[in-house]
Amino acid sequence: MKLFIAGLDTETNTFSPMQTGIEAFEENLIAYGDGTSRPLNCCSSQMFVWRRAAEHKGWQVVESLCAVAEPGGKTTRAVYESFRGTILDDLKAAMPVDAVMLALHGACVAEGYDDVEGDLLHHVRQLVGPAIPVAAELDLHCHITDRMLASATMIATYKEYPHTDIEDVAAELFHLMERTLAGEVRPTMGVYDCRMISTFHPHRAPLRGIVDRMKAAEGQDGVLSVSFGHGFPWGDVEDVGAKMLVVTDNDPDKAAQTAEAFGREIFDAREEMRGAYLSIDAALDRAVAARSGPIVLADVSDNAGGGAPGDSTFVLRRIVERGIGDVAACLYWDPIAVRLCREAGEGATLPLRLGGKIGPASGDPLDLTVTVRRIASGITQRFGATPLGIGDAVWVSAGSVDIVLNTVRTQTFHPECMVALGLNPALKKIVVVKSSNHFRAGFEPIAREILYVAAPGALQPFFADVPFTKLKRPYWPRVADPFAE
Repeated sequence: MKLFIAGLDTETNTFSPMQTGIEAFEENLIAYGDGTSRPLNCCSSQMFVWRRAAEHKGWQVVESLCAVAEPGGKTTRAVYESFRGTILDDLKAAMPVDAVMLALHGACVAEGYDDVEGDLLHHVRQLVGPAIPVAAELDLHCHITDRMLASATMIATYKEYPHTDIEDVAAELFHLMERTLAGEVRPTMGVYDCRMISTFHPHRAPLRGIVDRMKAAEGQDGVLSVSFGHGFPWGDVEDVGAKMLVVTDNDPDKAAQTAEAFGREIFDAREEMRGAYLSIDAALDRAVAARSGPIVLADVSDNAGGGAPGDSTFVLRRIVERGIGDVAACLYWDPIAVRLCREAGEGATLPLRLGGKIGPASGDPLDLTVTVRRIASGITQRFGATPLGIGDAVWVSAGSVDIVLNTVRTQTFHPECMVALGLNPALKKIVVVKSSNHFRAGFEPIAREILYVAAPGALQPFFADVPFTKLKRPYWPRVADPFAE
């Protein structure tokens, strides 16, 4: 057997002020055939699972491109077309192949391509023909499109958010591919549009129970895989929104019926799953009033993992203006401030202009007098099981407010990025993290309470107000019952 593997992973916030070009990918990973032999990330780790499993069975593996960028605005046309060309050229050179497996995101938009993954899968299908199985693993924050479904043999998404199951899903998808090649199963897919646009949290009821039942259904009565595509709410594309996807063994009717059953269950629980977001001052009031900490405040509107700049000052400004202390805050993407601190050196006290550099979504720069506590490079933080770098990092203090600045734009995943600098957030009353939900995997064990904050910024969590221009169908929460219209 000959297996062809490749990966292309970035999430597109079409409202983001930052374009995603070649430097955004270079800062994370561009690997031409050797991604699985480098330090792993969320995309190459899937390819590593497939390579290891295939080689264990004695299969030949042909590895092509693995390209990953931090979420941002639209990918440039030239970059996407170049990456697509590389994958297709490598596939042509590898032909004939017995199977193709792709590690994709599912919410990538490029200039001229609202459905990058659907386009790539379409071109792959044209090359290999109708008989070769093609599988794709997607982030659960994906747009599941008709073009994807028409081109792929099977698609599966992560089920957990935080994404702690990326490698598990990769292994399950490989097992399905193995069974498909052996003639044991014939995958067919069914999808159900939930007509919902929101963020969903599998860590809490009622979604926790639904996800557990999705997992339990797999392998039963011909159901091979069940995926809930949450959708990515800040993508202005026609297919934005939550969808349920089911793969069955040669039973399209059962796939459609099972997808609808789970999808209706999620829709019926929509009000229970509505997120609770506080204003900055309301969140600070609760944190200050708490008898003990840490009280973790999630600045969801400036989550670099959703395409935000990662340098907004709105929350930090109110902390300073209100004279609140015993605070740790991270990560603030500010290469200029990091350089100034490096030049000054550890122990130096200096005036520092922090953040607010990208545009209105970043707020105004904040001028502080800070002391440089620690300067470091090579620090990582876990995303699931994968360590991701944050670039050069600096811990500075403005009174009893501790701030971590860094040079590689990324969200806050885990407290270890602070601990590595000597800053222990477990000892703080208030901890501010720039993240929507991935932070929970690392911070929940130390948090007395977690509060979600809807500050100004690029990722507003009020989904009825997102200014979509391409979505044609009604959706909740813009309308109470989109199925009645």
